[in-house]
Amino acid sequence: MAENDAPRTMTVPLVAFTAGAVVALLAGVFAKAHDPSLSGTTDLGFATVIQMKVVVSVAVGVLAVLQVLGALWLYGRLGIAAPPWLGTAHRVSGVITLALALFVAYNCLWALGLESGSGVPARTVVHGVLGCVFIGAIVVKVVAVRAHHAPGWFLPVAGGLLFALLVALVLTSAGWYLDQHGWPSGNGY
Repeated sequence: MAENDAPRTMTVPLVAFTAGAVVALLAGVFAKAHDPSLSGTTDLGFATVIQMKVVVSVAVGVLAVLQVLGALWLYGRLGIAAPPWLGTAHRVSGVITLALALFVAYNCLWALGLESGSGVPARTVVHGVLGCVFIGAIVVKVVAVRAHHAPGWFLPVAGGLLFALLVALVLTSAGWYLDQHGWPSGNGY
């Protein structure tokens, strides 16, 4: 039996979702236990770390939409043939998207931690929890991309979950900031 003809198994998705849940939980425990600090973060020349995260998060959101469109095109869902270079471009832009998203996540976890309790806005709590789940979902997506014996639904579900979480994160952070403060102008928070 050829490798591509091997039977599909639920073991891969179950292990991936379990590993993702453990990573999400560990990120949450770290974020809650860690003493938030701006030391060790970067603002990339913006007036504040928050402004940097807003701009980079918007870029990540745009890249994520392009990732979905690229995947739909690659899998023939757009009704036009994908050019030969699209697979490579999709993989490279996916790595860049995840690297930028992890860069923002690191700055969030390190600078802000996981806030909760009375007096903390619900948006902040939801955003923090979604951020931890997002980090776990990255694990699931990476496994899905590499899993050759997983059911056919696994990769689109993992990708869709990651995209949905990313959209929710961008809306509860950059979307909120842009609504409250407008585009970062360099004049501080």
